[in-house]
Amino acid sequence: MFHIDRRSLRFRLLTRLGGASLAVVLFAWYLHGVFLHELAKDFLGERLKDEASHIVTLLKKDERPVAQLMVAAREESLSFHHFYVLRVGNEVSTSLPAMPTEMLPLLEGKGDALFMHQLQQQPMLVYRYGFDLRGQRVQLLIAENFSPVEKGLTRVHWWIGASALLLWGILVSLNLLAVRRGLKPLSGLRHQLSELQTGHRKRIVLTVPSELDTLVSQLNKLLDEFDRRLTRSRESVANLSHALKTPLAALTQVLRGTRPINEVRRGKMLQRVEAIHSQLEAELRRARIAGPRAGQTTRPAEEAGRLIEMFQGLYPQRTFLLECLNLPVEHADGWVNVETQDFTEMLGILLDNAGKWSVNQVQCRVTIESDQVVLCIEDDGPGVPQEQLAHLGERGWRQDETYPGYGLGLSILSHLVKQYAGCVSYSSGAAGGLRVNVHLPTRK
Repeated sequence: MFHIDRRSLRFRLLTRLGGASLAVVLFAWYLHGVFLHELAKDFLGERLKDEASHIVTLLKKDERPVAQLMVAAREESLSFHHFYVLRVGNEVSTSLPAMPTEMLPLLEGKGDALFMHQLQQQPMLVYRYGFDLRGQRVQLLIAENFSPVEKGLTRVHWWIGASALLLWGILVSLNLLAVRRGLKPLSGLRHQLSELQTGHRKRIVLTVPSELDTLVSQLNKLLDEFDRRLTRSRESVANLSHALKTPLAALTQVLRGTRPINEVRRGKMLQRVEAIHSQLEAELRRARIAGPRAGQTTRPAEEAGRLIEMFQGLYPQRTFLLECLNLPVEHADGWVNVETQDFTEMLGILLDNAGKWSVNQVQCRVTIESDQVVLCIEDDGPGVPQEQLAHLGERGWRQDETYPGYGLGLSILSHLVKQYAGCVSYSSGAAGGLRVNVHLPTRK
């Protein structure tokens, strides 16, 4: 049984194109009938006018009295192609054997006119013409039965309608071929998506109309992003395997050994367990990176305020100051194209690092521009020597081993900023502490 999918794009295009073309054909057919009727009316009207002019010329040339003219007109009416009604003064002459009374009011009209009149259920085309003859006002009606003409017009009109309907069917068939050919790239896209699903294809390579260029480009970018995330996940697993193998082997050896575990060895084991925990936490944080293509947005000012409030509670002896600058018109609602988890991760690393090293105050400035977000975090701590600034962000590098930590925070920050094609720079602040500037491009 033939099934019609009413949700398909082909069905929608065909129904809309077919309906629109049918409406155009019907409207053109209607106009054809109107114009054809008016054309026939004008053509026959010219004949009536010519005959009226001929009659008037003959009457004006005839020198006989008016009464004789009326009789002569009646006798000569058989030579004309149309019937007439002639009124001179109170005398009326007509070619009709019994003139209907409804013809008389037509003589009372003013001015020359061509109009339709229904006479004994027959359409009549009537031309009224007035003139002066020997000082008397004369009204002349020349009429023709329009019924045979209307029948011929109706027949022609319906033939034209049948031809238009045939042409509409041809047009629908051509539309069907055009729609099928136009949707052929979608079939190719569906086939390539199936190949992607089965692993026989890595990218979409297809010549498509310009309207689908963006779709194919976005799909390929999405595939690239999936590949990057898969690569990142595999690297994280490899890093964890490499980083945890040695400490786990050492812990296993200690636990399997017969030597008693004193406080010194217990402290070393605890340090190794904490290092494992820190490594796991760092890799999990890396795995949570969404990147700029995640299609998520955030409000930097709002998220920064929330983080400032949280770190003020974690470091009550420090003062955290927040300043938001340059909110442009296009970001009046505060939304920018940075994934929320990534933004809070980056700013959280900077605020946590500044809270550990500051003495009294941490300044946080968030600048939202049309194409980027700039984070500036500055503390009043001891700072970092100029020759060591280049090492900040290196994995596992720590300036001061006496402070708790494993040197992973700024490394994760660098990795996050790299995902957004941004940059991070370190310098000495005005108060002598460390100043960190992060630039995150946010163009769509």
